[in-house]
Amino acid sequence: MTDAELREILTTTRTIAVLGFSANPDRPAHGVAAFLQARGYRVIPVNPGLAGQVALGETVYADLASIPQEIAIDMVDVFRAPEAVPGVVAQMLTHRPEARVLWLQLGVIHPEAAARAEAAGKLVVMDRCPKLEIARLGL
Repeated sequence: MTDAELREILTTTRTIAVLGFSANPDRPAHGVAAFLQARGYRVIPVNPGLAGQVALGETVYADLASIPQEIAIDMVDVFRAPEAVPGVVAQMLTHRPEARVLWLQLGVIHPEAAARAEAAGKLVVMDRCPKLEIARLGL
């Protein structure tokens, strides 16, 4: 993915579902979500263990299917183990077809699942962090 493509994704995205969100402020899955929110993105936390709670001023949902349809998701940012990615892609394609970007965090690598998302017309960013890319690109 080129810098121009990353810049386009990061400047047109408005709402991000953060899968694997952590309530612990010391965890990257919390810090990145808080950073993105502070930069003006709407962050929807997703974690089945925290479902129904409020984090960063938003209701936490168990999974992508649980997020109300009136909340349009632009990007799915994944803080999950690589083996969870095929299920995330299936859920994204079934329940959040409007989401145009699948973003797999640092260390989250699953080429087959990424290829499935790309074949369905999704943009895929793998093994990168939006917080780091925002800083690197000067956004």
